Amino acid sequence: MNASPPAKPFAPSAERNREPILAALRPRLAGVRRLLEIGSGTGQHAVHCAPALPHLVWQTSERPAQLAGLRCWLDEAALPNTPPPLALDMDHPDWPEQAGGAVHDVVFSANTLHIMPWTTVGAWFAALPRVLAPAGRLLVYGPFIEADRPTAPSNLRFDAQLRAQAPHQGVRRLDALDALAAQVGLQRRERVEMPANNLLVVWG
Repeated sequence: MNASPPAKPFAPSAERNREPILAALRPRLAGVRRLLEIGSGTGQHAVHCAPALPHLVWQTSERPAQLAGLRCWLDEAALPNTPPPLALDMDHPDWPEQAGGAVHDVVFSANTLHIMPWTTVGAWFAALPRVLAPAGRLLVYGPFIEADRPTAPSNLRFDAQLRAQAPHQGVRRLDALDALAAQVGLQRRERVEMPANNLLVVWG
């Protein structure tokens, strides 16, 4: 008996935020040729953004267990600038080699840092020089806690909810991420306010 095809996953949050994310990314990706998305999830961001950015290759990636659902979206869209997804495990010390040793102009990720353990976040930042081209940039979307600004009550509730689900989760402090970035020669270049108390942060 043939195995049933995997069910196509759907993330309501990705559906809600895809337009604001594309609007913020579009001017910041002008001239970019290769983008690596870390933690592509269902692939909804990729299949929405890639057609609007035909000048670049949007390389998706996910943990091996999540690839089947991601492939459903990519295969259905059949876009010329979204190659097959990469199986990447940020906890593996050689995850850049899992990416084929390719370098990218931009590394992008949305709503991932608060799910990863902090040790994984640190390992991810430490390995960025091995996947970013010279003068490359890191763009991250999601909620953050900022030392110099009041945290929105909704983000505080979300942080408490995450930590109740799993102690290793939590909304990350932006100054702590700045420190990780500085260790690999990156500085925060932009802080872009987004809907629902999210940010798009650019390091380069």
